[in-house]
Amino acid sequence: MTKIDEAGVLAALATVIEPDSGRDVVSLKMVSGLVVKDGNVGFSLEVDPARGEALEPLRQAAEAAVFALDGVSSVTAVLTAHSAGGESAAPAAPPRGDTGAGEGGARAPLLPDVGAIIAVASGKGGVGKSTVACNLALGLARLGLSVGLLDADIYGPSLPRMMGATGRPSTDDAGKTLIPMAAHGLKCMSIGFMVAEDSPMIWRGPMVMSALEQMLRDVAWGALDVLVVDMPPGTGDAQLTMAQRVPLAGAVIVSTPQDIALLDARKGLNMFRKVNVPVLGIVENMSFFHCPKCGERSDIFGHGGARADAEAYGVDFLGEVPLHMAIRSAGDGGAPIVVGAPESSEATAFMTVAAAVRDRLGAARKPAPSITFS
Repeated sequence: MTKIDEAGVLAALATVIEPDSGRDVVSLKMVSGLVVKDGNVGFSLEVDPARGEALEPLRQAAEAAVFALDGVSSVTAVLTAHSAGGESAAPAAPPRGDTGAGEGGARAPLLPDVGAIIAVASGKGGVGKSTVACNLALGLARLGLSVGLLDADIYGPSLPRMMGATGRPSTDDAGKTLIPMAAHGLKCMSIGFMVAEDSPMIWRGPMVMSALEQMLRDVAWGALDVLVVDMPPGTGDAQLTMAQRVPLAGAVIVSTPQDIALLDARKGLNMFRKVNVPVLGIVENMSFFHCPKCGERSDIFGHGGARADAEAYGVDFLGEVPLHMAIRSAGDGGAPIVVGAPESSEATAFMTVAAAVRDRLGAARKPAPSITFS
């Protein structure tokens, strides 16, 4: 296989013509953030935010031109808005739940056929947020809901491995919309389907935000009761983008019991409150350990800290999930415990969380009582 380099990618992109100017995207200095790693290519095209939707064919043409090169195994191209001064910047945020302009300048709702969008978040990494997100989504599906799962962690996507899904998403007949991958009865999407598993995503904030929006806007999610979004850790660009652009029904905060994890979990909780996203509750993951040989319980990371924080902050405690090898091995094997061992006590713990989330979504949707006078 021919080894691909930046010069070869730029030469291919120099054949892609921007329709209004008649010049190629390289000479127009539209290409930024170019990364080439072991045949995996990523870059952004800086465009006027008002023309983002109209220039989607240009993005696809650029992606196709690079993918045609010998030695390229995957390509990820995103449209990034630029400011008047030429520096990359995030597009101005529309009202929450809105996306690009429709007819007459009116904004069309984002994901209008999705009943509720839930963000699963944590203030820090390593607390099992993705494990909770996957098992929560599968638990909601077991409860009879139609569910989608979006991996919003651009830098560390784990959904393909944890859900046992491989390959690249296909497109619709027009070639403009991605068809989500299917895994264990869920519709799934992740940047991990677009790049090799060991390929780093060396992207700036605007590229991350653009990629997130495309995985929402340009994916045929269809009608869903719930879309579970596995957020990246922290309180940065991705969280702000989701809070501003998506009509989130609520957020589920994941933490382990120890003080340092709870400190960061509080930051995540308060971030969602500041952007007016309801916090559905807190899950305590790795809550305790039962020795499989002697049966003795050990509170390795402490115990009860998440429940105490839920009470202190006036939010619901959704449940506790034990630290167990079966949960880890099920996720690594591509069949999370809720489907891999549905009758196990560990799966029951996740089902308790799923039922609590379902009930809180139902309560949030319950119409206000009407007052009539006879």
